[in-house]
Amino acid sequence: MQFIRDYLRNPAAAIGLLLLAAVLALAATAGLLFPDDPLGLAGRPLQWPFANAAFWLGTDHSGRDIAAQIFHGARVSLVIGFVATLIAILIGIVVGALSGYYGGVVDDVLMRITEAFQILPNFLLLLVLVAVFGSELNTIIVAIGVVSWPPAARLTRAEFLSLRNREFVQAGRTLGLGDLRLIFGEILPNALPPVVVYASVIMAVAILLESALAFLNLSDPNVPSWGNLIGGGRSVLRDQWYVSAIPGVAILLTVLAVSLVGQGLNDALNPRLRNR
Repeated sequence: MQFIRDYLRNPAAAIGLLLLAAVLALAATAGLLFPDDPLGLAGRPLQWPFANAAFWLGTDHSGRDIAAQIFHGARVSLVIGFVATLIAILIGIVVGALSGYYGGVVDDVLMRITEAFQILPNFLLLLVLVAVFGSELNTIIVAIGVVSWPPAARLTRAEFLSLRNREFVQAGRTLGLGDLRLIFGEILPNALPPVVVYASVIMAVAILLESALAFLNLSDPNVPSWGNLIGGGRSVLRDQWYVSAIPGVAILLTVLAVSLVGQGLNDALNPRLRNR
């Protein structure tokens, strides 16, 4: 398939795909390798990695198995990244499509709303939403999606502005197609590739935002997320640094994988880069 060949032409993108596959493998095998509660007490606290064959990544300050939390945390991070990205992209597409297609007053109103969300930094606005609505995992996922949609809206709007007067849109109007059919059936499929590529950026940022909340003890403590593990290791960071370092490396590799996959998608979907 031409798309796969174009994608694999970029070595960095292939590496990103392998890293992402490894994270998916962690998530898929978590229940098989670690069937017990990953937040349950497993042994003596603060055992170093490889010091005990039963806990090959060691234990945290509460005596919980770090390896179990890493494997189960992969599920949490992927769910957070995917669902929050889906929410942000859906909101961004609707706002950007309506703004770019109609223009005029509709464009002005929707862009002012978009700018209102961009006045505050993402993380500061996220802190406000978590403080108001709580720190349950579902709430955090929705909140991350809500603070992440403005760039997707602006990107979609820019694509619609360049496409709304093309010949195929004029032909659709001549045939009597309604606005919704033109927006979502004709223009949107042609505007999607850059938005899909940008989704990888949103997903990486979503994982980092949840980790930052967890580090500040503002995430859901009942979830075995990598951020919670990093936050729990703050009190022993000087002596038992591995408690925070191991999930930190997992987050780094996951964000790197998502970013490299996004770069590969951009190269494969962008005709100017594909034909170089």
